[in-house]
Amino acid sequence: MKRKDAITDVPGIEVGQAQDDEALTGCTVVLCRKGAVGGVDQRGGAPGTRETDLLDPVNLVDRVHAVLLAGGSAFGLDAAAGVMRYLEEHRIGFKAGSARVPIVPAAILFDLDLGRADRLPLPPPEL
Repeated sequence: MKRKDAITDVPGIEVGQAQDDEALTGCTVVLCRKGAVGGVDQRGGAPGTRETDLLDPVNLVDRVHAVLLAGGSAFGLDAAAGVMRYLEEHRIGFKAGSARVPIVPAAILFDLDLGRADRLPLPPPEL
């Protein structure tokens, strides 16, 4: 396999992306079906994140199954639910008793003053 100097050159890493050219927003998912160690360096005056506290090494969860980066300000965090649903359907996640809980940290960008604020990012239709 020829390298492309891309994140997808790393075995086990997949990337899905969806965008709305008219609304000037979208989202990107980095998928790690077998789990990957994650970390975060959160900055800015008004960070919009979900599940990033799980990335602290003192916590129980030591792997993520996907990372979502989205536009849409705080509304974009909802796209993580679609990523979780996809992973759940494929039985991917942190084993919690008889269930599997997909670990999907997410972060957003404020882009509501661009394009159309009434059209928000959704997860890619098929990761």
